[in-house]
Amino acid sequence: MTTAPAPERMPALYLSHGAPPLADDALWPGQLAAWSADLPRPKAILMISAHWEDAPLSLGATETLPLVYDFWGFPEHYSQVRYAAPGAPQLAASVRALLRAPGIAVQDVPDRGLDHGAYVPLVEMYPDADIPVLQISMPTLDPGELMDIGRRLAPLRDEGVLIVGSGFFTHNLAALRQGGIPSWSAEFDDWGHRALEAGDVDGLLDFTHKSPAGTLAHPRTEHFAPLFVTMGAADASGDLDVQRSVIEGFWMGLAKRSVQFG
Repeated sequence: MTTAPAPERMPALYLSHGAPPLADDALWPGQLAAWSADLPRPKAILMISAHWEDAPLSLGATETLPLVYDFWGFPEHYSQVRYAAPGAPQLAASVRALLRAPGIAVQDVPDRGLDHGAYVPLVEMYPDADIPVLQISMPTLDPGELMDIGRRLAPLRDEGVLIVGSGFFTHNLAALRQGGIPSWSAEFDDWGHRALEAGDVDGLLDFTHKSPAGTLAHPRTEHFAPLFVTMGAADASGDLDVQRSVIEGFWMGLAKRSVQFG
């Protein structure tokens, strides 16, 4: 009698997810596809997207549902994208168990499909849509609390689950100018890169005050916040310092830096 090998510990990712036109970019889809090809194949994917804030922490659909086209102003064909990944009820049960603690509430939202922060990058990374996906909400934007959630979820990595925080390394659509890279975007990207490489957790947790142009790069912090769930999952597994920027550069002036821990 043989036993199945234990799943390989999965990395934890923070990626800049892009808007629906990401699919038309000449470079970025290939970068995402190459990244996923270099990873162990996940048994399931847990997504934390900048586009779902809900308290208490909410678990999305555990069966395949229509996507959430949570955007406007784009051509209609972007709302015709499909990504019918299997649901992940077993992963949902594991998440509930890991987050069960006094003062922590978890709710189910069974009719909520994947939003564009989840499916836009997954279409490029796992186009066959054959890996179960569960999306959970961010119940807060507090970096420390999000790191704690990530720490609680860290054991999933040893079960073959790919934890993905999906945001954007800089995100201020109102301050973008036509053409070029805004100085606030470049300065924050450089600071964030150096802070990650140096393991400056305190600086990252207090990024609105300790980074250059922090409030311009993130006037509202929801697109940076998923990074802290990813960092928490890495910290609990002891590989917070085993990190690298897999994707760098800018898209429409926004930093698309994407990071792998482990």
